[in-house]
Amino acid sequence: MKMKITTDRGMQILLSILKHNNIKKVIASPGTTNIAFVVSVQSDPFFEVYSCVDERSACYMACGLAIENNEPVVLTCTGATASRNYLSGLTEAFYRKIPILAVTCTQHFGNIGNNIPQAIDRTKVPNDVVNLSVQIPVINSKEDEYGCNFLINKAVLELKHNGGGPVHINITTNSESYSNFGDTQLPATRYIDRIEYHDQIPKLEEKKVGIFVGAHKLWSEELTKEVEKFCENFNAVVLGDHTSNYFGKYGILANIICDQELYRSELNNFDVLIYIGDVSGAYLNLNSKETWRVNPDGMLRDPFKNLRYVFQMQEIDFFKKYNSISSQTKNVALYNAWQKETNELENLAQKCELPLSNLWIARNIMEKIPNQSVVHLGILNSLRSWNYFFNEKKLVSYSNTGGFGIDGAMSTLIGASLANPDKIYYGILGDLAFFYDMNSLGNRSIKNNIRLILINNGCGTEFHNYSHPASKLGSMAGEFIAADGHFGNKSLSLVKDYAKNLGFEYLKASNKEEFLSQIDYFTSEKKCSKSIIFEVFTNSEDESTALHTIRTLKKQKDLVLKSKIKEKLPAGVIQKVKKVIKK
Repeated sequence: MKMKITTDRGMQILLSILKHNNIKKVIASPGTTNIAFVVSVQSDPFFEVYSCVDERSACYMACGLAIENNEPVVLTCTGATASRNYLSGLTEAFYRKIPILAVTCTQHFGNIGNNIPQAIDRTKVPNDVVNLSVQIPVINSKEDEYGCNFLINKAVLELKHNGGGPVHINITTNSESYSNFGDTQLPATRYIDRIEYHDQIPKLEEKKVGIFVGAHKLWSEELTKEVEKFCENFNAVVLGDHTSNYFGKYGILANIICDQELYRSELNNFDVLIYIGDVSGAYLNLNSKETWRVNPDGMLRDPFKNLRYVFQMQEIDFFKKYNSISSQTKNVALYNAWQKETNELENLAQKCELPLSNLWIARNIMEKIPNQSVVHLGILNSLRSWNYFFNEKKLVSYSNTGGFGIDGAMSTLIGASLANPDKIYYGILGDLAFFYDMNSLGNRSIKNNIRLILINNGCGTEFHNYSHPASKLGSMAGEFIAADGHFGNKSLSLVKDYAKNLGFEYLKASNKEEFLSQIDYFTSEKKCSKSIIFEVFTNSEDESTALHTIRTLKKQKDLVLKSKIKEKLPAGVIQKVKKVIKK
């Protein structure tokens, strides 16, 4: 039989991923919306296809077939109530952990609820029917394709994940899907594989390797040593920010290089990026051919949009595995190159003139805070500002990057301070984050071990930064987007009176001299009788200028030229040029 492969990109991705995972058995029920899938598997000798008119029977047949052959089985049906008949069989599969993949084909989601025949809602399923249900739209862009590829990979891998079980893919088709077929092989697509502890591991030799660490809990000494050994065995480097909390030999605070707007370092490019930790606020501009996620939850996390493997194991087991098979001699050339370039930029950052701003404060306070202190950083500006500066101290750093909202930063700091009343806890917050959570300062459990810097610029200064889209709106951004002027509009007495009435010591600075004259007292290791709130008044213009200065420390002629052209050309013209170049 001549191959007839659908031209529907979503279907092609699904078929390709099924073949990559060696899933070949299909039980098809008659219908229209699933024609593209059925014709494609029917004409491909890789697949073993059976027919069953009754979807209820088809699902139970799949259960028997899957158990007998110890492998996943695919079901496919059309719209209307066809998929409803799968429910009893999928319930059986759910409780027995049988790997059944139900591929239901649907009309455009916009037809649901509009009295259009055979357009039923499959976006929600009962709790005990499948382990995972994903909705796949028609692909119209590269972003659509990435999203569909990720979801289909995730769904297929879930068939065997944590004991396995049934999975549902609801994929949108249309009349073109039913009628357009090609004779070529399936186009290339991305595959994601899950590797467990006893599986064979892929090779890393002769690859340029980076370890990216997101927000991370405190490291054990054993894990740190294994990562150091890994870096020596595979010529790797550890990249992250302050919340990565890595204090080993081969760590680099990478923002100072990665965020340069007029300079692109070759060091940013990797063959493999090993990703550990959780949500990061570093926003590192790293390029890698593929990312390997290591986490015991085995979940697919793909912030770089090029995930290739997810290793379901403890981080220390991953590094031990690779260290045990390495026969290479010690090589840290990549780390040395990163260190050399980072030192160059950090020296420029220390010497450059910055106005009074979150960045200037970060540069000046970091060297004063005692070693092994705990620091809580507000998002986004405070965390970003600290990530541009490094010192040798082991400052344990946290930020609420999980939900990434401004609410709760101060409460988190207060909660942490209760764990160890004899230890000083530092916090750096912007004014909106402070006022959002200011009621927490009235908690009667607060001791005398909090040192809080409030950087008050009277608005959400992020939206006034030169790099933010809202800044192009000028004064329109202030009132409703950046929320200018709330909370006393930089009142000199509001926070002062509030803090003092709650039993805090209050400090204030409106210029660099005032700040520097009080910083030694604020960072003293000696416990004070009260916790301290240090309010520093800045403005958005200076905050934006400081950020631009730090991000343009080093320049390449070609990028400077592109930047100037971009500034002069209207946005619409730039978009048209990009489209022409892509063609």
